[in-house]
Amino acid sequence: MRLVLIGDGESPHLLKWARALVDQVELWAASTRGFAPEFSFLIPEDRRLALDTRPDHGGGNLAVIKQLPRLGQWLAKVDADWLHPHYLTSHGTLAWAARKGWRLRARIVGSAWGSDILVTPNQGWGYRWLTRQVLQACTLTTSDSEHMAQRMRELGAGEVMTFPFGLEALPKQNVRKQPWLFYANRGLEPIYRPHRVIEAFAVVAAQQPAARLLVANDGSLRAALEDQVRSLGLADRVEFLGRLDAVAQGRHYAHARWFLSLPESDSVSVSVIEAMAHECLPVLSDLPANHELLGEGRHGLILSDQDALTGLPARLDALVNDAHIDAMGAANRAWVAHNALFGPAVKRFVARLNAL
Repeated sequence: MRLVLIGDGESPHLLKWARALVDQVELWAASTRGFAPEFSFLIPEDRRLALDTRPDHGGGNLAVIKQLPRLGQWLAKVDADWLHPHYLTSHGTLAWAARKGWRLRARIVGSAWGSDILVTPNQGWGYRWLTRQVLQACTLTTSDSEHMAQRMRELGAGEVMTFPFGLEALPKQNVRKQPWLFYANRGLEPIYRPHRVIEAFAVVAAQQPAARLLVANDGSLRAALEDQVRSLGLADRVEFLGRLDAVAQGRHYAHARWFLSLPESDSVSVSVIEAMAHECLPVLSDLPANHELLGEGRHGLILSDQDALTGLPARLDALVNDAHIDAMGAANRAWVAHNALFGPAVKRFVARLNAL
């Protein structure tokens, strides 16, 4: 079975899909940017197309659309069974337009990533119309939460497979937790509300002298967040780490007791799953997908916008002093082991494609 990944070849998420698929299909890939070096070990150069554009996260990517003829002609030569775009309102649009314009026999299986379904269609009728066209053109779609899957069906999707964008392997976890160490690593962009993370930590820090926060990742808000930390008098208790590799990320997950993730919109986040695999207790925003993550047998806190932040320290203190807190972290890890490993999910995905 010949399958073409279509997405951002510099993204670690697309690379993760490639690693999961390479032994199960004849894998090809088209990237709107370039390719991460690791792709050269997975897919031969003659099976890859780099469009070398620099898409803007905020949209208006005319340069990408201008590459459609090049993509369409390449896909016509590839003659794949499946086009597999990732992020439906951009790469899904390219796949849909190429299939239509070049009359490709390939069918489309689209993987939604989150804001392409939960945010973009709400930005106007044009985006909503385009999202509907792409979803209706897909023979199969994938979602990482039941909440997003339902929204996809409302927008016109047919068959939706739902499984977490989980871990490739369970990490080692043999480090003693630091009771008041907090870790956050979502992008420093408005949708992830990192200022809310700082606000929540500041309330805790005011009552708990041992509390410390490590902030990984980067983004357009970093300078403003550093100013916020200084204005709150927390410069010696909050450290900005920048972008980290997987090994460094694992080290910080391992030591932290708490993982802070408070975005305004989200599906099931791989960062939260990683934190749970490292026995962290997540503190999450009040979103449907987060309630799916912290269902029965899993432990953490949901922090709604209506909650008084002043009540957060007492809630955390009660858990820190609970004799069973280590067992709570272990239960989170066990849930990931049984429900959120990526390899078994992708095998089911490929089996469905073969059946179709």
